[in-house]
Amino acid sequence: MPYHFRVTARSQARPETVYSALVRAATWPAWSPIDSAEIEGGGDPAQRQDVGDTRIFRTGRALSHERIVELVTDRRFVYENTSGPFRSYRGTVDLTDAPHGGTDITWAAAFEPKLPGSGRLWQWYLTRFMRRMADGLAGYADTASDGDPVR
Repeated sequence: MPYHFRVTARSQARPETVYSALVRAATWPAWSPIDSAEIEGGGDPAQRQDVGDTRIFRTGRALSHERIVELVTDRRFVYENTSGPFRSYRGTVDLTDAPHGGTDITWAAAFEPKLPGSGRLWQWYLTRFMRRMADGLAGYADTASDGDPVR
């Protein structure tokens, strides 16, 4: 049985600025609870990643391998977790123009844990973790220069 979560945040930045942070793994430790980021195969995490790239994120002792599976410029970022405690995990970050300027960020995922009976716990945890991710992304984009948030 798949589980889901959805969180939202609002940034005063334009969608292209928010998107630019999402497609550059090097920015993630600056705006999220993630400690470090690298590209599988040794790519430069400060450069824009593309569909098919796998990013490796470290948070404490936990390691997450996430492959980018879909990109819609300035609008959508979709990834799948390829390792860890999930049988399947597909996350989507949608960016839409906010009614009075800025960007509405919707971060959602569907997942199935490997360990039977752990779904509700993972749903609770991921909802809170991704709330921090979405809020951090919004705040980071607010302070980034348009289109080039890598600092």
